[in-house]
Amino acid sequence: MATILVVDDEPMMLDLLGTILQRLRHDVIPASTGTEAVALYQRKAPHLVILDLQLPDMSGIDVLRKIREAHPAEPVIILTGAGTDALERQARELGVQHFIQKGFSLHNLGEALRSVFKEVPRSLSAGANRGTGEPS
Repeated sequence: MATILVVDDEPMMLDLLGTILQRLRHDVIPASTGTEAVALYQRKAPHLVILDLQLPDMSGIDVLRKIREAHPAEPVIILTGAGTDALERQARELGVQHFIQKGFSLHNLGEALRSVFKEVPRSLSAGANRGTGEPS
C-alpha cells in the first residue's frame, strides 16, 4: 500500500508502530534519530512520515523543516507526548494537521491514516518517483 517512515527514539514505540503498520500492509522504514530520518527520507522517498517531536539529536521540528524544504506538501503525522505544546504549535505552522498522542489507540492511528490518505491520495503514486530523478 504505502511506504511510511516512522521516526521515534523509543525502541518499543518504533516496534509497535512498525508492527501495526505492517499488519495494515504498509512498508515501514524505521528511524530512531533525526539525522537518520532525514537521510532515509531523502533516499527512500516515503509516502508518509510519522514523526516524534522529541528526538535525541535534533528536534522533530528540525526534521519537519528539512522534509518541507524538499516536499512542502508531504503528509506528516506528529506523535506527541507531554510537554510538547510549543513544538505542536510550530508543527501546525509548518502545515501539519494530524497529531497522535502517545498512548494512542489503534482507532486513533487508523483514523489519522485514513484522513491523510483521503486528503492526499495522489501522494501514493506521486511519491514513487521522488528521489530517483524521475518526474512524478
